[in-house]
Amino acid sequence: MKYSYIRPRKKSVFTPEIHLLSVFFGITIGMLVFTYTFLLFKDYMFKKEKQEVLHAKTFTIKEIKNIEDSISFIRNESALSQSIYTKNTVLKDSIVNMFDLVPQRITLSEANLLENGLILYGITPNKDVYNFMLQAPLRSIFHRTYSSFYPAQNGWLRFVSTNYVDIKEETKEEEKDEY
Repeated sequence: MKYSYIRPRKKSVFTPEIHLLSVFFGITIGMLVFTYTFLLFKDYMFKKEKQEVLHAKTFTIKEIKNIEDSISFIRNESALSQSIYTKNTVLKDSIVNMFDLVPQRITLSEANLLENGLILYGITPNKDVYNFMLQAPLRSIFHRTYSSFYPAQNGWLRFVSTNYVDIKEETKEEEKDEY
């Protein structure tokens, strides 16, 4: 006896709804695996970039230190050159002033500049001209002044004048001025 007009079909556990549900679950699990893999890759890339940035930072810090050392060296050298320039300018002015002290009647043949003194060689008409016109200004500048005279062939006198500044006295005077 047949009660149905259609032929019976085989029934399965996998119905179209279960197929649809399993497809959605598969897609969801696939998306989660893809997202997890993507995040692992990004985490790896961020760690790698972080290491590169830290390496670049240490390199930059070393370069900054080297540049600061170079700047310090250049500043010291600049200060030294400025000091030398100032000393040379003072020395040049002192030499010009010294030659301005020499009167026209006295002729210098040589001048030796020492660290703490001055030696002058020259010709003078007589001792009085030398004593009044050159030795008096030299005595006001130097602490010790010695002169010796030799006759020249033309009747004038050759002289050697050695003049010294006592450095110890000068430093004591500078210390007194500071207090």
